[in-house]
Amino acid sequence: MSFIENAKTYTGRDLETIFFRPMLSGQSALDLGVRILYNMPAPTTVQLWERSGDILQQYTAAGWTGGDPARKLQKTIDMSKVKAELGYSAADYFSMIYELITNRADVNMDDLTGTELEQAETELFKRAIAESLRVTMWIGDKEAGAGTEYATFNGFIKRIYELLVENKITAAKTYAAADLEEAAAAVDIFDAAWTEAAEELTDLKPDGQLVYFVTSDLYHLYEKYLDSFANTEAAYIGRTEGRPVLTYHGIPVVDLHLSSYLRDTTYAQSFCLLTDRRNLVLAVNTSDFPGNEIRMWYNPDLMENRQRAVFMAGCEVLDEKLVSFAYKE
Repeated sequence: MSFIENAKTYTGRDLETIFFRPMLSGQSALDLGVRILYNMPAPTTVQLWERSGDILQQYTAAGWTGGDPARKLQKTIDMSKVKAELGYSAADYFSMIYELITNRADVNMDDLTGTELEQAETELFKRAIAESLRVTMWIGDKEAGAGTEYATFNGFIKRIYELLVENKITAAKTYAAADLEEAAAAVDIFDAAWTEAAEELTDLKPDGQLVYFVTSDLYHLYEKYLDSFANTEAAYIGRTEGRPVLTYHGIPVVDLHLSSYLRDTTYAQSFCLLTDRRNLVLAVNTSDFPGNEIRMWYNPDLMENRQRAVFMAGCEVLDEKLVSFAYKE
């Protein structure tokens, strides 16, 4: 056997429970680092509530003096119907699936059929979809046009640029390449993002959801800055063994790993985004529209294995007040 020709199709509940929900929940959702809404009614609408003010009254006062109701704002997430497609030569596809299975001791390698084969094929496709979703939710641009990579729906950076043009947010700091020659520049940028942030954002620090989303150059600069404290044991360990997590004043610093993708865009190649993780929302829907499916099949005419997924996705910045953005001009 040197090729795989069993066809598989996921629709309905199988589409949700086998394919998408495991990919968009638990540790997989944490890896994406933003708020995920899965299978919310389309169009997906999020309610934003403002504080209702002081509701305490004097106990001895007679009568009912209820406070004003909290002000509710609605944000609708624009959902786009997308499809993901992959094609492999039969020999290459068999090799990749075989490699995914060989590390398991409980698999009969003489019979690559059944559950083990299905899980391996599903895992291969899930990895590709997850990475495309991750990149598109950050740098996606629908105006780039058909045939352009990562153009199926608008990403967070596209929306932030629109907010800058609309004067709904102001850049906390702009900097040039020369400003990044010193490692301490990363700290200056983090400080500027915090100092210029709205009080509504900084007041959320006790919730533990604030995060600095940064490009790899700023992440590396901050590591070099920490390395400069060479007289401490912690700095020595960090320099030799690496630091699994970086934080600045208790706020995680997260490398978005987008450098290779940003090169092909008009966006800033270096930026720092301070926000609340719950303020960036990725919405995925696999149930509200007919035709949503996952299909894997073998095309004997071309000796090719093909994979296709059809679903809906979109993302949005919920509250512009909870955004502080610094970037390289």
